[in-house]
Amino acid sequence: MKGIILAGGTGTRLYPLTSALSKQLLPVYDKPMIYYPLSTLMLGGVRDFLVISTPTDLPLFRKVLGDGAELGLRISYAEQPLAAGIADAFRVGAEFVGSDPVSLILGDNIFHSPELPDILARSMKDVDGCTLFGHTVADPRPYGVVEKAPDGSVLGIEEKPSRPRGSEIATGLYVYSNDVVETAHRITPSARGELEITDVNRVYLAQGRARLHSLGPGSTWLDAGTYDGLLDAARFVREQQSAGGRIACLEEIALRMGYIDAAACYSLGKKHKNSGYGRYVMEISSNTDWGRLTYVAQ
Repeated sequence: MKGIILAGGTGTRLYPLTSALSKQLLPVYDKPMIYYPLSTLMLGGVRDFLVISTPTDLPLFRKVLGDGAELGLRISYAEQPLAAGIADAFRVGAEFVGSDPVSLILGDNIFHSPELPDILARSMKDVDGCTLFGHTVADPRPYGVVEKAPDGSVLGIEEKPSRPRGSEIATGLYVYSNDVVETAHRITPSARGELEITDVNRVYLAQGRARLHSLGPGSTWLDAGTYDGLLDAARFVREQQSAGGRIACLEEIALRMGYIDAAACYSLGKKHKNSGYGRYVMEISSNTDWGRLTYVAQ
């Protein structure tokens, strides 16, 4: 399973915060925003990533994430010069995807649930078609709204409706079989000149190959691409971490998933020992018998 993180665009909803810095590099409490979508796909077992962003911002993403080797990952990068729509990620990343299934996550989406590793692992196994991840929101109008039958099956997906037929939306996390690359090349731009991910999903829906996994009440989904969303996300992370542990700690996830050993994890933390984040990484890598643990989400 390959993983694409779409971190392009101009961040107009957050201007002037984004006048000099990519939205996905803004802080969400104690980490850059890009850490959160990367950690989500890591929890699903993804180790091979493509980060798509603008030519201006890519050098900064490379500085923050590197090539991923220190975390037992492989991270590559690709340019998206213009905001051509979410589905354009599969055109830009066609060579990266190759013959594999692929998961796509938007760089400003934050997911949190104790069940997330299991949910993702199941969704990324034996993929045929697409899997969407639904979440109920108070105002679904800015999103792709999923219309469901009484039995829970998907009837339709409507992009940014003025009068939504429901309150469950398709979040910015998607899992596809390999033919999504071909599908993305077949669709045409919408009236706003973008390749819409909803149009891709409708193709799978028409084929009877679209599934929806509704994230339950114990799950949290946040769109950090607005002023309030960014603030809410920071508050949520601070509140969750006040009880101990860290959300989206890449080093800890890599250690728990077996991508790196405790000594390597400790060394990564030591590089940043003057920060609370670095000291946490040092502590968890030195105070736990990692040989007897399997991953449990914080």
